[in-house]
Amino acid sequence: MPNQPETSTEAGDVVLRDEDGAIEAGFVARVTSAIEAEDAAALRRLVGDLHEADVGDLIEALDPELRPRLIALLGADFDFTALVEVDDAVREEILDELAPEAVAEGMRDLDSDDAVYILEDLPKDEQDEILEQLPSLDRRALERSLQYPENSAGRRMQSEYVAVPPSWTVGHTIDFLRENEELPERFFEIHVVDADYKLLGAVALDTLLRTRRPTLVADLMDAGRRRVRATDDLEEVARMFERYNLIAAPVVDDGDRLVGVVTVDDVVDVIEEEAEKDIKALGGVTGDEELSDSVWTIARGRFNWLLVNLATAFLASSVLGLFEGELEKMVALAVLAPIVASQGGNAATQTMTIAVRALATRELHDGNAARIVLREVLVGVVNGLAFAVITGVAAAAWFRTVDLGVVIGLAMICNLVAAALGGILVPLVIERFRLDPAVSSGVFVTTITDVVGFFSFLGIASLWFGLK
Repeated sequence: MPNQPETSTEAGDVVLRDEDGAIEAGFVARVTSAIEAEDAAALRRLVGDLHEADVGDLIEALDPELRPRLIALLGADFDFTALVEVDDAVREEILDELAPEAVAEGMRDLDSDDAVYILEDLPKDEQDEILEQLPSLDRRALERSLQYPENSAGRRMQSEYVAVPPSWTVGHTIDFLRENEELPERFFEIHVVDADYKLLGAVALDTLLRTRRPTLVADLMDAGRRRVRATDDLEEVARMFERYNLIAAPVVDDGDRLVGVVTVDDVVDVIEEEAEKDIKALGGVTGDEELSDSVWTIARGRFNWLLVNLATAFLASSVLGLFEGELEKMVALAVLAPIVASQGGNAATQTMTIAVRALATRELHDGNAARIVLREVLVGVVNGLAFAVITGVAAAAWFRTVDLGVVIGLAMICNLVAAALGGILVPLVIERFRLDPAVSSGVFVTTITDVVGFFSFLGIASLWFGLK
């Protein structure tokens, strides 16, 4: 039976997503026609009931000039949460086209963490202009969040939460939850605070609902509830969620006063963003590059590391110049040298990828570094011996000389061991200098394997054939 589309929402006879999960071209065409005809009613029928994630994907699928028009036509029916789901570059382009009043109006019903996410990349003057349009309580909450460091829990926290004093009973708390219309849209626990809003503990909703009404909240609360500081790095917060299987965590300031809540949906976004940055950095691409960026922006972002790579490539090529005479005597050396260097580069990339990820997740540290380095060296020796036999036999058969097979086999062992050492030690050294090993390791590791590969192969060849 063929795979069914991930989302089966239909508009007439056009489904929303195709079998690969992408927005169906026919659906985009229908939406485009409605926008161009300025048919707000048809647009609401097509888009009005979609989830914000689907609207975000639709916005990215539309031509850039149509995106602000879609928002304008939908008016109050447009959920600004959809702007959290699009690339940063797309969001900035849309916000540039919208009046501050329209943005402020659209943000009134957003959770504070989503509102901050939309505001934080805007210039300060535009932020102020939008914030001025908001009610004072909302404005102060957003201004406080924006004052925290960029990658901190305070930036990503939700300022809406439920807090009660320890003297309340379960019955009083449940009645409060039923009667209060200003509660967050979703919450997982009740926070217990004193008169100064210092966090005393928390009560899970399931515990609250299973307990008799006369029981005091103070008798139910978990006083050791794990919490995060507003200034804590988001990566550390995500790691805590992963380690302790948390759904939400209270956020406190330096005085232990409750200021917000971080929820698992925000943490999932953080994990995805960090993984994406690491993957891009390993390829020498800046972490903020998006598919929607312009040619000039992408080219400028990639230029610096390509320039560094060019310089190191010249360094590796200079090694070949040291053996110019040997290369002229035996063309086979020039043919086989790139094989040794390439195999070392691939092996080093494997080791480096594991090392960088282990450093990012704190699995690789001073306590186990020596053991991991030794393990990688032994892996290099094992693979070196295996590929020494494979390439040695292949080279000997190709050029009909056993000596060449011996030379390339010895060089392969040397380079795969060097690749293992470079792949693990370079990230460790870069991490020691408080730099990002994901960004900087690749070009240096490649240089090491190229230099060692060329030098070992041609050097061993010079010695071997010189002794003959």
